[in-house]
Amino acid sequence: MIDRDPVRNFEAFWKTFYDRYPFFELHGVDWRERYEIFRPRVTADITDEQLFMLLCELVSPLDDGHIEIEARVGPRKKKKFFTPEKKPRFYEEFSDDEIEDLFKITSRTLVANGFDRPRKTQAWMLKYGRSSKYGYIRILELEDIRRRTLTKALDDIARDFDDLKGFIVDIRDCPGGDDSTALMIINRFCDRKRTAFHRQTKTGPRPEDYSPIKTWYLEPQGDSQFTGPIALLTCDAVFSGGESFALAMRELPYVTIIGARTNGIFSYTLDKRLPNGWKYCLSYQRYMSADMICYEGEGVPVDIELLNKRSDLSTGEDPLISRALQILEMPYA
Repeated sequence: MIDRDPVRNFEAFWKTFYDRYPFFELHGVDWRERYEIFRPRVTADITDEQLFMLLCELVSPLDDGHIEIEARVGPRKKKKFFTPEKKPRFYEEFSDDEIEDLFKITSRTLVANGFDRPRKTQAWMLKYGRSSKYGYIRILELEDIRRRTLTKALDDIARDFDDLKGFIVDIRDCPGGDDSTALMIINRFCDRKRTAFHRQTKTGPRPEDYSPIKTWYLEPQGDSQFTGPIALLTCDAVFSGGESFALAMRELPYVTIIGARTNGIFSYTLDKRLPNGWKYCLSYQRYMSADMICYEGEGVPVDIELLNKRSDLSTGEDPLISRALQILEMPYA
């Protein structure tokens, strides 16, 4: 039953964050103090529009793309959406159409260096191409794929492993997905069982209220694995499951990460509804690297910092691909 009482809706929203959100200290936010400031502004006669704006203002200091509020307000029930996340640099640099153009330049740069044009595989979210020496995989997303379909696509790619001396794995502009999908892919590039990452879930309001630490592992999978030099391309428009992917890949000693730090929002989302029916979600887990470092708010670090810029669209060359090929050509590779 829908309950539109503004006070009850505010209280439910505030308490969910109070109990389950792990990163107030990271963002320098005193959530109890926010309550004292905002609660007096919630009155019985506040409108839906005013309540929506107040909730947006309440969470605005939390620079977290996994915080979202979605509501239909006003006489026409117009849909409104809010996230407090600052726009990633990659999206400041490129519009949607320009991102598409950038990846066309990626393909051209690969072709100019002897690669086939990357093509779709049986798994819609993987594009694959190769040259006589190197392979290239672009990972568009890490969800909405049947395990059997992904396995078949990876088996097909793995048939080239013995011919190749290096690989480029491209996760730029990957919105995320499932950890299990990420690990299925990485396991084809894994030399032995290794710790991938750790995770805890926030369970209550006290600082110590977390679930026990759960650990995920990498382990060789499939008939063959590629364990030669790998260049992983990233940027700050890599989110969530894409970041778990990068976090696990950096545990492989033959991987060089090129680009920019990932976005820094690792958690799955806790999806909730207010009594009035509005949807909202938040981060509620903290991820840690194999050596127990949490990169929330910072993103997975790179070995070589190199940014795509709008000028790449006019030069017609993707500098991250060019640098990756230089790395793979080095004598130790």
